[in-house]
Amino acid sequence: MEHTILVVDDDRTNLALAQKILTPRYRIAASNSGRGALKYLENHHPALILLDINMPDLDGFEVMEQLRQKEETRSIPVIFLTADNLAETEVKCFRMGAMDFVTKPFVPDILLSRVDKTIELDQYRHNLEQMVKEQAEKITEDATRISRIQDSVIVGMANLIESRDGSTGKHVKNTQMYVRMIADELRSRNLFAEELTEEYIEDLCKAAPLHDVGKIKIPDSILQKPGRLTPEEFDRMKKHTTHSSQIIKMIIGDVEDEHYVRIVEDIAMFHHERWDGSGYPAGLAQHKIPLAARIMAVADVFDALYEERCYKPPVRPIEKIMEIMGEGRGTQFDPVILDVFMEMLPALKEVLGIE
Repeated sequence: MEHTILVVDDDRTNLALAQKILTPRYRIAASNSGRGALKYLENHHPALILLDINMPDLDGFEVMEQLRQKEETRSIPVIFLTADNLAETEVKCFRMGAMDFVTKPFVPDILLSRVDKTIELDQYRHNLEQMVKEQAEKITEDATRISRIQDSVIVGMANLIESRDGSTGKHVKNTQMYVRMIADELRSRNLFAEELTEEYIEDLCKAAPLHDVGKIKIPDSILQKPGRLTPEEFDRMKKHTTHSSQIIKMIIGDVEDEHYVRIVEDIAMFHHERWDGSGYPAGLAQHKIPLAARIMAVADVFDALYEERCYKPPVRPIEKIMEIMGEGRGTQFDPVILDVFMEMLPALKEVLGIE
């Protein structure tokens, strides 16, 4: 492809000479003023600009400043043209961002060589930038694909664990949906604003399926028991929270983002804590319970009541569930989160297909 070179010089003799030297290899656009050059560049993007320094309206340095201020022209390489052989001028040329400079009167072979090398180098730069961009896009695509695979594995593993206590796997999907609904609603009301960033909510929703991963270490005889657990069995069941923390550290602690791992651990370890401090495993109370776990607790209990379990039928209607959960306001649940959740009843009915 034939490259276009813009030659800017107020001396018509210099313009004609440059055109004569370069025309066999390049297409030439010429301007005899800095303002004319800037006007030309509004609609054209040459491969190179040969820019005279000493011009009456705008000198070359002033033109260069304007070129560098605009996104569409700042990447065009510039070679300054000057009759000044002072070292200070040469230094200023390069400080202004010039690729090179050529002294006048032109020596044809030197001018042609400098132009060829500058365009070649700029082409290399452009190709390298394009290659880096393509590689970055590929890395992003690969990272997205790997993330999707990881999410699928996490959800699949969580479903497998949940199925051991008679769940169909809906619990994982449902609680993740409720967690997102609650978090989005809290954020829309500017509640817990410092914590509930977009990144936090994404990590929270990604973490939700792992809230009961520790159940993998609980015997089927306890998970699938149709009746009430004995105190000894319940103590054994409660250990699924600490088992969860250990398993999470083992399977993702060294390979996932630290922020995400912390949220997963908070959810898995503390979603059975209670606002009044009577929960387990640590007996945390109020805001000492991580926000992720407080949100998860509401989503988890709602789904446990709404769906059938091996040890209980589903609770109906949904208003009855809200009534039951309301009794835990300020004792089991964070009152702020529960109040917001109860006000979400129309949205919950919509997603559940309830008239």
